[in-house]
Amino acid sequence: MKKILFIILSFYLFSSCQSLQDKAMKSADKDFILKMANEKFEKKKWRDAIALYERLSNLVAGTDDAPNVVYNSAYANYYDKNYKLAGHQFKNFSVTFPQDSRVEEAAYMSALCYYQGSMDYNLDQTSTNSAINELQNFINTYPNSERSKNINELIDELSYKLEFKAYENARQYYKMADYRAASVALENVLEDFPSTKLRPKIYDFMLKSKYELAVNSVYDLKKDRIESALAFTKQVEREVPNSENAKTAADLHAKLQKEKENFLVLEKKVEARKQELLEKQKEAELKQHYEKEKEIAEKLKSDSLKLTRP
Repeated sequence: MKKILFIILSFYLFSSCQSLQDKAMKSADKDFILKMANEKFEKKKWRDAIALYERLSNLVAGTDDAPNVVYNSAYANYYDKNYKLAGHQFKNFSVTFPQDSRVEEAAYMSALCYYQGSMDYNLDQTSTNSAINELQNFINTYPNSERSKNINELIDELSYKLEFKAYENARQYYKMADYRAASVALENVLEDFPSTKLRPKIYDFMLKSKYELAVNSVYDLKKDRIESALAFTKQVEREVPNSENAKTAADLHAKLQKEKENFLVLEKKVEARKQELLEKQKEAELKQHYEKEKEIAEKLKSDSLKLTRP
């Protein structure tokens, strides 16, 4: 019996709340709508509060209630995970009410909304770049703010996401055995993010890519690519001695050196064969030239006899 009464009471309260929400949504009474919106906000009924604050936007324009409506609406959207809209509202608050005591907090929350809206690393990173710009703008505007310490951490986190995406994209080329593209893409990651924490992993795949590119290269490009790979192994050994990268570099250097020696032997054979073919070509050309001269001489002789014959 108690359970039934509880269900009936809950249903009655829910219906009552809904009727008040509907009434406020249809009302033109600014104070009533504002009262209901604030109550929904306090009870964390974010979507109901958002709907009512939207209803109020034109009604409170130019009044003392306008800042609170914009501010609370932004927070309601933030808590409801509508980060893009919340970020826009917080930024609008900062611009529209620059003298308000909450303007720094609004600017911070705007930047935080962009951070929250950053997509996973394997998706498009336009939102991440925008977030970094917004966070940096906050630091530039409020360099002495206590919140700036947290902002720097967020920027580092987002920057790493960009680095990791670039690294993963480059690594995909290696997986597809496109070692030339992998090597170029990995070099670009280091150029774009010189302080990246992923340098050891990048070096590992660069070493392997350059090695595979060298040993599997066509004859005309092989020598240069072997030299390039050897130079990179030496660079890694100098930059990060006594590391796993240095061990890998040393191992590949030995293999590349052997590959170079084998190639030099092959190169001598190829050059010798080229010289042999060149000599044969010259002999054939001389023979052809001799036969042509002989043919011309015999023709001249024949023509001369015809002219002297009575």
